[in-house]
This record gives sequence, structure tokens and C-alpha cells, in this order.
Amino acid sequence: MTRIKSVINQIKDFAKEDFPVRKVSHYLKNVKINQEELKKYIFYKKKRYTRNLIHREEDFELMIICWAPNISAPVHGHEGEKCWAKVLDGQLQICNYTQISENPLEIKLLKEIPCEPGYLDGPADIHSVENLSKNFAMSLHVYAKPYDACDIYNLEQQTVKRSRLGYYSINGIVC
Repeated sequence: MTRIKSVINQIKDFAKEDFPVRKVSHYLKNVKINQEELKKYIFYKKKRYTRNLIHREEDFELMIICWAPNISAPVHGHEGEKCWAKVLDGQLQICNYTQISENPLEIKLLKEIPCEPGYLDGPADIHSVENLSKNFAMSLHVYAKPYDACDIYNLEQQTVKRSRLGYYSINGIVC
């Protein structure tokens, strides 16, 4: 089992190479993180998902997202950054989209992906993540060049709204 510090150090090395997608994807797909170390970052809430920061610096952030049953993140953009999500526990569904036009807003669903533990997604520009099961789920996320706000796509109203991002916990401490 790999320790969190080793994962962070490896990601720092990837940052020096501007996050080569194939190398980062291969590493994240195969890394098995010490589950005991992850416990301090795991916070489940009944009616929402929680973003739990493990490490952040100028080049990247590493976090655990905990998903309550039947909860989803809305369709959102990743500002052109490289990002990866690995399912650690439970079952998620990731839907990837592409934007056809801005005015009127039109996005097209590219693929719905059922995700079991071990599944790695990324990088993706526009997507949604859903926990469609009755059980809690957990995923590990790496965001190259982190940011504090993203675009949320409201498909029903055909609007895009800028939304600030926050964390439920930072380094194992609830904010």
C-alpha cells in the first residue's frame, strides 16, 4: 500500500512535466493507497457530497469526495484543467458532455459511464458525477492547476452560472 505522502510526491513530479496524461492516468489507475491513512479525510453527510482536501499547492490539489446515496454533482466544467477521479468505494456514474453552442446553451451527452471501485476517469472538460446507489461512495480526485470557482450548467434553464467551490474538510478538519 502506498502512503499519502508518496502519492503527493509523485504528483509533484508529474507537475514538473505538466501532468503527462498517460503517465498520470497509469499511476492513478494502479496506485493502491493505504486505507488507514484515508480515514481522517472521509466525511459522509446524508443529503450531500463532501469535498475533503488532502493537499493543495499552486500546481495541484488532491481530495477525497464522499457521496451520499442518490446524490449528484451538477453538470460542471473544469476550466480546461487536467483532472482525474478514481472510484475508491461504492458505485458512481460519470456523464461526459461537450458544449455545442453558448447562446443558446446546448451541450451534448457524450457518454454515461457506470463506475465501480478502481475505475479512473479523466481528464474531462464538462461532466457530472452521480451516486445512483443506496450506499455511500467515495472517490479520489487530482486537479492540476486548482481553481476556486467553476461553471455550473443548468440544462433545464439553458444557463451557465459561475459557482464558488469550497471544502467540507481540510487535512481532516471540518471547516
